Amino acid sequence: MPTSAALLSTAPAVSAPTRLRLPDLLEATDRVADQVLSGGHDRLLRASGPPRDERWFARLHSDDELDIWLISWVPDRSTELHDHGGSLGALTVVSGALRETRWDGSVLRHRRLSAGDQAAFPLGWVHDVVWAPDRNDSAPTLSVHAYSPPLTAMSYYEVTHRNTLRRRRTQLTDGPEG
Repeated sequence: MPTSAALLSTAPAVSAPTRLRLPDLLEATDRVADQVLSGGHDRLLRASGPPRDERWFARLHSDDELDIWLISWVPDRSTELHDHGGSLGALTVVSGALRETRWDGSVLRHRRLSAGDQAAFPLGWVHDVVWAPDRNDSAPTLSVHAYSPPLTAMSYYEVTHRNTLRRRRTQLTDGPEG
């Protein structure tokens, strides 16, 4: 996989927390998702695949500007409404499907992301992500996530009875979950 320096060669200088842009993160997750599908990261998975009863994640790449994670999604495990602190983010769904619930500033919006779909998360993006299987599918969903700069904190939120967003807590983290 190219280093983040290779990705930076085409990224313009901007006053943001990182020199990488959302399109760079989408390209990185797409490339790594292809590696996962081609068996390039099979050593990280059990022969039977990811656990079916717990979320699982593994860091696939890390440097000062970019972290890339492989994450599995299973029933009854929500990330809660959260942001990614001072990091930009992106994901590519490798297999299965996810449901994203996103705060748009006034209401919660929902979308389904199926295998091959991508999503990007600018600063301030508050969302929840959960497993969203087809009717007859019980396999965990796999997705590749990229964060730049690497995650250091995540804040968690609730929607109040006045339909506003309230931060409940902030947690320091070095992984895709607080």
